[in-house]
Amino acid sequence: MKLILALLFLMWLPGLQAFAQPQNHRPLTIEKIMQDPEKWIGTEPDRIFWNEASDVVYFDWNAEQDTLPSRYCFSLKNGITAKVPAAEKARLPEERGIYDAGFGRKVEVRNGNLFWIDLKKGRERQLTDFAGRVSQPAFTACGKVSFVYHQNLFWVDPETGLISQLTDFVAGEAPAGSRQTWLEKQQQQLFEVLRERDRLQKTHEYRQTTESAAKPEKIYLGKERLGNVWLAPTGKYVVFTTFENQPGRETSVTHFVTGSGYTEGRSARAKVGAVPAAVKLVVWDRAANQLLTVQPDSLPGVKELPDFWNDYPEKRPDANRISPRPVSFSALIWNKTRDLALVSVYSRDNKDRWVCLLDPATGQLELLDRQRDEAWIGGPGISNWGQRAGWLPDNETVWFQSEESGYSHLVTVNIRNKHRRALTSGRWEVYEPFLSRDGKFFYFTANLKHPGIRHFYRLPADGGQPVQITQADGGNEVTLSPDEKWLAIRHSTANRPWELYLQENKPGAQPRQLTHSLSPAFESYPWRMPRFVTFEAADGETVHARLYRPEQPAQQGPAVIFVHGAGYLQNAHQWWSSYSREYLFHNLLVDHGYTVLDIDYRGSAGYGRDWRTGIYRHMGGKDLSDHLDAVGFLTEKCGVSPSRIGIYGGSYGGFITLMALFKHPGVFAAGAALRAVTDWAHYNHGYTANILNTPAEDSLAFVRSSPIYFADGLNDALLMCHGMVDDNVQFQDIVRLSQRLIELGKQNWELAVYPVESHGFVEPSSWTDEYRRIFKLFEENLRK
Repeated sequence: MKLILALLFLMWLPGLQAFAQPQNHRPLTIEKIMQDPEKWIGTEPDRIFWNEASDVVYFDWNAEQDTLPSRYCFSLKNGITAKVPAAEKARLPEERGIYDAGFGRKVEVRNGNLFWIDLKKGRERQLTDFAGRVSQPAFTACGKVSFVYHQNLFWVDPETGLISQLTDFVAGEAPAGSRQTWLEKQQQQLFEVLRERDRLQKTHEYRQTTESAAKPEKIYLGKERLGNVWLAPTGKYVVFTTFENQPGRETSVTHFVTGSGYTEGRSARAKVGAVPAAVKLVVWDRAANQLLTVQPDSLPGVKELPDFWNDYPEKRPDANRISPRPVSFSALIWNKTRDLALVSVYSRDNKDRWVCLLDPATGQLELLDRQRDEAWIGGPGISNWGQRAGWLPDNETVWFQSEESGYSHLVTVNIRNKHRRALTSGRWEVYEPFLSRDGKFFYFTANLKHPGIRHFYRLPADGGQPVQITQADGGNEVTLSPDEKWLAIRHSTANRPWELYLQENKPGAQPRQLTHSLSPAFESYPWRMPRFVTFEAADGETVHARLYRPEQPAQQGPAVIFVHGAGYLQNAHQWWSSYSREYLFHNLLVDHGYTVLDIDYRGSAGYGRDWRTGIYRHMGGKDLSDHLDAVGFLTEKCGVSPSRIGIYGGSYGGFITLMALFKHPGVFAAGAALRAVTDWAHYNHGYTANILNTPAEDSLAFVRSSPIYFADGLNDALLMCHGMVDDNVQFQDIVRLSQRLIELGKQNWELAVYPVESHGFVEPSSWTDEYRRIFKLFEENLRK
């Protein structure tokens, strides 16, 4: 009897109740949650598009758990979802296609070739039949369709099918003109037979030229390489970019487990500080056969030095000897009525963006807007690789996104009077805006309701109040039907992966679920909806986070902080995370009594410019202090033991883990640094130079931001895991840190290597091994 009473008493102890598993399901295991997600969770619907009649929506899916996903469709006419037959799939476009100005004709690429469709008459014609692939189709003012094939520009008459080559880009230098030597001239003077043969040869060449089809003039590129190429709407001008790679040393990644049985070295990226390729924008006047290089040297501020040079007065460049900074160019967006293009120019140090007009007749740039950022130009729809911009229907007004207000918003500028107007404003951001077909509305996704919720909105093109169209909170990715009457919505929540829904394009309309992708095995577990919480950072800023807790957490129990990767990424949002395995692992941790916190630290996406650039010149500064403040939140608000907190993350998350253990010993009892950056001087240029500039120019920023300089501070348990064929954060990174730890005599660390894994692990066996080690690390160090 005493034994029974004792057991009943123990069952009510908080420390034991915290381990109670949710009922009616099998316990989670590392082996189970690290399986191939598509095989045991299900395959999300993806690559969604509509047919032209707006009555069939297509998507890739794997409802039958085949080896690979298949193309499916849903018919609005009969309400049936079915797999698309192979013959029909071959007739579907690879991309959404390009329309003419009146949306009466369309061109699209299928199986690498170009197809022309007259939407009003219901006619269709295949325009090319090439072995290779065409790209960049566009309508011209004369009705022809231009396209790029094998890095040259062509156009085709849809009515006759006649294809003409417009450019002939040639690598190398133009051949020197015919220069006769003294002996050659002497031979011509002395012998009539040589003179007669020369005349016949020239006559033959002339006749061949005049009687054959006209060929484009050769454009010799010299040492440069061709980038992008565009045809002006009238066909008078060709605009193209060239680039010349600068001398620099690439890295190499050695593969050990190979089919040949020999080690194989493969070329990889250069390191930060490598000189970017020199880019030019060139206009070719076809009629005059003249090349004109666009000169950005007159853009305001093109010679301005960044402010970080103030920290290096002894090597600051002389103001009188500063050359214009190198630049790159966005894609050209042509006016519908004349040869005038919208183009953004970016300084290669990424401190400036100039939105300009390009007149191809003169090669002149006319400034419409300048955005300067002493950190770096970025934000949704703003950077060169993701710019969103265009023309309004009046062809007198351009639109683009700007962070001038501190958040990425829609802006218009009239090209005549230069009147600038912000169409949206507030402490939220616009994502993927586009115009309706009639040009009367903008559609976009935005986190207007909450930083972690994205809805689809409609906004009058001349401004006003955005109207929310989607209903369910979480994440909403919308593909609008061509007639703009229907939304195909990929929707998810924090504990339910993406599914496809159909909704009328009306506020308040109820969506209909079209897919059910989850496996019975996945649905058998009650996956937790995290609490979406905030806490105050030391500098008074608000930090958003996901919080996972046991139903009855133990007092002074253990906790783990997860650090998402990439830096500029959002993870404390309310839709299904791209860190799905980590989400599953967090559920397993909670089952074992852990509290888990996942924060959007400084540098994360979704919170505006100041949050985005809060790590400028000091990674491991405010981003790290946000995690220290998270510890305070856990201990003060969640009753977690300050001596039983761990931290882990991959890539940037691995970097933060190292900085936390090295710079603040004793705060975290253990940490797992996965594929971690250990020295930013060894990472790539595009990412690193934005945030830290370059090691040669801003060494202070690199030293205070790199874990390898602080390794002497390691006192707590550290696990490091790294793929040996990682071509992003390369294996050399972790090897150099390991040698540093060896020389410092550190003993409480271990390194697990994965011979066949790159940056993103692929093999379930690797994922399983890695997370077994992480779980063991926490069990051994946070249970004390």
